[in-house]
Amino acid sequence: MKRFMYIYSVCLCCLLCMAMFRPGIFRLHVIANSDSVEDQAAKLAVRDAILGYERDMWDVSSARETKARLMEDGAGLCAAIDTALAQYGMDYGAELHMGRYDFPDKEYAGVVYPAGEYEALRVILGEGKGKNWWCVMFPPLCIVEAPDGEIEGEAKFDSLILKLIREARSSEKQP
Repeated sequence: MKRFMYIYSVCLCCLLCMAMFRPGIFRLHVIANSDSVEDQAAKLAVRDAILGYERDMWDVSSARETKARLMEDGAGLCAAIDTALAQYGMDYGAELHMGRYDFPDKEYAGVVYPAGEYEALRVILGEGKGKNWWCVMFPPLCIVEAPDGEIEGEAKFDSLILKLIREARSSEKQP
């Protein structure tokens, strides 16, 4: 089965705003039932189902609108998640929570998204004791990774301004 990479990119200004104004960011956080191979595969299937179901939402203009649209169609989103779990033969369900949660630093293509508390849709599968997956739903920047953590497909992001910022940071660290 061929996998596709979904990259929803944002402009440099949006990336800088993300680092400075966390209230404007909304994340998706999927937590697996366990770390078994089957549960991790189900987690990724649920991720794909959510991103596919909400594909038309990438035209939203704020984190608040993202949250409102998710809440408006919670039943439809739950049905998409249940379908994905059933296709993988899982006998557990999912809990959906909206709230503020802590996230660690994450780097995508040389850009670091800082640790901190962010608003998110948290999807807990079964017992929720497995490894998790998350992305930024607003501004729309969800990058789908392969099961081994590598970004699927050919993806390269670069910008002269980001390159200059990275060079400035590295020169500050040198004695």
